[in-house]
Amino acid sequence: MTHAVIAATGLFTPEQSISNAELVEAYNAWAERWNRDHALQIAEGDVAALTPSSVEFIEKASGIKSRFVLDKAGVLDPERMAPHIPERGNDELSIMAEMAVKAARQAIEAWGKPVSEIGAVLCAASNMPRPYPALAVEVQQALGIEGFGFDMNVACSSATFGIKTAADFIAGGSVKAVLMVNPEVCSAHLNFTDRDSHFIFGDVCTAVIVESSDTAGPGGWDVLGTRLKTVFSNNIRNNFGFLNRWALETGAVAGSDRVAGQQDDKLFIQQGRKVFKDVVPMVSEMIIDHAGDLGIEPTGLKRMWLHQANINMNQMIGRKVLGRDPAEDENIIILDEYANTSSAGSIIAFHLHHDGFAAGETGLICSFGAGYSAGTVFVRKR
Repeated sequence: MTHAVIAATGLFTPEQSISNAELVEAYNAWAERWNRDHALQIAEGDVAALTPSSVEFIEKASGIKSRFVLDKAGVLDPERMAPHIPERGNDELSIMAEMAVKAARQAIEAWGKPVSEIGAVLCAASNMPRPYPALAVEVQQALGIEGFGFDMNVACSSATFGIKTAADFIAGGSVKAVLMVNPEVCSAHLNFTDRDSHFIFGDVCTAVIVESSDTAGPGGWDVLGTRLKTVFSNNIRNNFGFLNRWALETGAVAGSDRVAGQQDDKLFIQQGRKVFKDVVPMVSEMIIDHAGDLGIEPTGLKRMWLHQANINMNQMIGRKVLGRDPAEDENIIILDEYANTSSAGSIIAFHLHHDGFAAGETGLICSFGAGYSAGTVFVRKR
């Protein structure tokens, strides 16, 4: 019976990285200036003074120590507090397509087969640079791939939803191999002037080649089962889109000349404690239930590659699934170096830390995030 195989992965990491100390210095300079400029409103009680951030606060809240970004200078400029990513012409390869091509080429090289065997390209990411033409089709053209491509957005779960979609195409006989890419320029939609979230995201791109077991060579990972879940919630939200482009003109995207909190929902916002309370049990139960339906003992998983959002969430989910505190090599954490990279996080963890498996041993790729959305992909080493 034909089933899907994860045959290869790739990773593009930006050259520039920002430490917590650098980020805190920039934020505190911005906050100090904002407090000074609004001293009268603060004294009269009309607005609250902004609280400084700190390295200790960031690490305790998230486990993040640094993040990779496309533009370090813009993020750390207290006059700007946002990346500067120049717009490219319509005839130029877009920045997200460029990231995807680099990650894809690494995956294709590891795969060792010609792109002519790929029948579809999926671009699964939390934010797209435009409504159309599809970024996936741009990547398809840049790589010289025939067939079809389309974009999909399920926030931080986009990659697992993409793997599920690819596996379904393969099971249905539509194609023999699918390239799925996850370009994430998370710094572009992060509010670097919000103390509670200014440290969360980084930029990166991952790529996954999902292939039919009929054509897959030795190695790789059998996809044992995939499951998806969504539950609507406003606790993580980003309202920026083509219907409210006026936000660019009113200073909602960046700048210290606006009132703190004004139109901040045009960028990433979340109610972190509510997210933690809702998502941890939902995802833990989903993993255990899915494992049971597949006949897999969850406590026997060799490794979990979870979405990289918050170390406390990952540790709690790991304990619930394994029934004990997981060892470092059982519950992979890469967010200390990469921060939250939305859909790419679990794939980065899998790409960098999939060694040490014997044939027949099982692992779990799992995502969870805005929507709420969650996806589980159980894999077995071939």
